[in-house]
Amino acid sequence: MQAKPEKILVVDDEEHIIELVELYLSKEGYQVVKATDGDEAVEKFTVEKPDLLVLDIMLPGRDGLDVLREVRKTSQVPVIMLTARESEVDKVVGLELGADDYLTKPFSPRELVARVKAVLRRSKPAAAEAVEVVERDGLSIDTQRRQVQVEGRGAVELTAKEFDLLLVLASNPGIVLTRERLMEKVWGYEYIGDTRTVDVYIRHLREKLADNADSPRFIQTVRGVGYRFKAG
Repeated sequence: MQAKPEKILVVDDEEHIIELVELYLSKEGYQVVKATDGDEAVEKFTVEKPDLLVLDIMLPGRDGLDVLREVRKTSQVPVIMLTARESEVDKVVGLELGADDYLTKPFSPRELVARVKAVLRRSKPAAAEAVEVVERDGLSIDTQRRQVQVEGRGAVELTAKEFDLLLVLASNPGIVLTRERLMEKVWGYEYIGDTRTVDVYIRHLREKLADNADSPRFIQTVRGVGYRFKAG
């Protein structure tokens, strides 16, 4: 039986952008659902249950950041944010709320397609992978199911990039990884930006893992350099 196409909700108040994005995504076999304002976006998200959101920040009425807040109340579905502004505040707020990637308008439709593929690929396990669990001081990382537990309690809800960042750190215990190195390993070619992005994600991880920054159990800050996962 043929697999159902992955569904992408595209939210933008500029019709020509929606049409262009739909054209390129449809060519790649994705099913596209469209919304032109924040309220419609929340409604379509609830009804359609998409696999990924492409979400503009500047929307009439409820803006994209508010839509992202609403989505994150119930779902960790991947979200790629779009903005016409290069405001660092917008970028940091989006990342704080759990966005997985960011594109500034004008953007290349091909680049957007590449990012959609990469984010979707990271958000689910490869079927052919053998089950592998990384265990570190009460922290369990299931690389196939992409699940994280602390002391065997319920799964910790992480975004795709939060999971990837934690896995990179936990796979290199005791090794100091610079922000630049973490950007390269987690974001790769897709993201060229301020390395403070790493700090935002580390803060999220610490909050979700209940890891005290002043007396860390898992992630240590190496001032002026980067981060390392505590060994032993």
